[in-house]
Amino acid sequence: MCGIAGIVSLKHQGQGFKENIKKMTDAMAHRGPDADGFFVDEVVSFGHRRLSIIDLSTNANQPLYDSTNNYVIVFNGEIYNYKAVKDKLSNYHFKTSSDTEVVLAAYITWGKEALQHLLGMFAFAIYNKYTQEVFIARDRLGVKPIYYYKEDDKIIFASEIRSILKSGLITKKINKTALANYFATQSFAAPHTIIENVHQLMAGCYISIKNGLVETQEYWNINKPSQQFEFKDKQTTKIVVKKLLQQSVERRLVSDVPVAAFLSGGIDSSAIVGLMATYTSKPETFNIAFEEKAFDESYYAELIAKKFNTNHHKIVLKPTDFLTELPNALEAMDIPSGDGVNSYVVSKAIVQHGIKVAMSGVGGDELFAGYPSFLQWHKLHKHQWWWRVPYNIRSIICSTLPNTSKYNRVKDLLKQPSCSINNFYPLVRQVLAPDTISKLLVTNNVIYNKDLNISDSFPVLSQFSIAELTGYTHDTLLKDTDQFSMAQSLEVREPFFDHELIEYVLQIPDKFKLPTYPKQLLVESLGDLLPSEIVHRKKQGFTFPWKNWLKNELKTFAASKIESLAKRDFMNEQTVLQLWTNFLEDKDVRWSEVWVLVVLETWLEKNLD
Repeated sequence: MCGIAGIVSLKHQGQGFKENIKKMTDAMAHRGPDADGFFVDEVVSFGHRRLSIIDLSTNANQPLYDSTNNYVIVFNGEIYNYKAVKDKLSNYHFKTSSDTEVVLAAYITWGKEALQHLLGMFAFAIYNKYTQEVFIARDRLGVKPIYYYKEDDKIIFASEIRSILKSGLITKKINKTALANYFATQSFAAPHTIIENVHQLMAGCYISIKNGLVETQEYWNINKPSQQFEFKDKQTTKIVVKKLLQQSVERRLVSDVPVAAFLSGGIDSSAIVGLMATYTSKPETFNIAFEEKAFDESYYAELIAKKFNTNHHKIVLKPTDFLTELPNALEAMDIPSGDGVNSYVVSKAIVQHGIKVAMSGVGGDELFAGYPSFLQWHKLHKHQWWWRVPYNIRSIICSTLPNTSKYNRVKDLLKQPSCSINNFYPLVRQVLAPDTISKLLVTNNVIYNKDLNISDSFPVLSQFSIAELTGYTHDTLLKDTDQFSMAQSLEVREPFFDHELIEYVLQIPDKFKLPTYPKQLLVESLGDLLPSEIVHRKKQGFTFPWKNWLKNELKTFAASKIESLAKRDFMNEQTVLQLWTNFLEDKDVRWSEVWVLVVLETWLEKNLD
């Protein structure tokens, strides 16, 4: 896991950008504390920060060159099947045991088709000195980030936005048209970012640069599975699910350093640890425990640790420990997000035990219908006749509902032309309502809702999964996992984000997947792997007392940020301040609605002012 950066001269008239690329890699030194490296010529400047995971020798430092010295690569991520791919490349002379060189050799051999052979999480750039072509690619699900800025004469790219900003080659302007989306969903929806003209390369896409021409193409799409599956009975389906999960976990154990695991004691992390134990003896597991018994889940984590004989670490924290780390988490934030502080604190605790790689159960809820909203969507889908009722009648019904955040969402849904996933999903993940956003912003920006383009051929539950995987998961969950773990130089691997597993599970009929208890299909597929105490226990979970903090310990800090944000030319000062006042007076304003304002201003002051 690493950090990559690059500057490409489109007109081939550059003099090299040695100083600029050094500033870019310095800005993300946390992503790779083990080594740095550079390549600079008149066309391309590449920079790299290395976190050594596979082939720990200095021979695998980057940028990496092929044996002819004609190709050069900078790579971030892990290719889990690199040994199998390497076996197919018998004509290539390898100098290292790294997965990076396998990516390079695969590209030299197969060109863009190399992407079809790679299984993993990645973002990389390859330069052909002879043809002066550049190829930049991102993994299928967007686990690893890549941002880019394009001008007439150059393209600047990096693993983090702050790296691009530090290049000194772009104008730092906030992307005001994307603010509506941030306020609506607490993140910036790809391909947009907080900076004007800085974009995210979409998941499953690549950029080809040749003769000054820049072409972006898609090579994988979650809506277009590479193969179709038949589901004759549930028992066979469960067997295949387990096999794919086992395969995914086994792949992610490939490493030349120990691979640990987050263990909360919930279904997802327990499943990952249980499967890890079948391939490795005494894996390292980490659990964050709380002194408050009402929220502490360490008992269940210890139950799993004992069952699978792990080397278990219980890290006891107080809620105030998270509060203490808040300034550091905000400092580490590469792109504004209303979530993720917990990822920062947990990652820091694990790294202090000498761990560089950890497995996570993130993604299980999204794939196996683990949220209540899945059942709400499934139920609502059966009552689509509501949207055949004339709009004026629905409007009358809306007028009788209370004017609260909860019922305002119901009103917004009833006002939609249909109960499609495109109309339902944005309301589920909504932080601030559209009416509130339009009053907050000076210009009435339109909220950018992704065209989910989900085919009716997908089962109803899977339609919501796809919305999650391309929406909140892609734009918030994965992004936060990456930025906050890498801020601590920790690589996180997510077995539930295996594209072969996802393609299969998304085609499973609802009759096999609809749960009567959380993630039933996942649990049943694993057989007796998980104890009943884990499967059927009442969910506890720890909810940080943000509302109380913002009214007490964080009040002065939050007030100063909100007052500063209110004075910015794109914000309506009176509305911003009134929202804060309403929150303090408990007038139907949730803590998350003001927190996104605090985070935004904190980021702007650090990065743009």
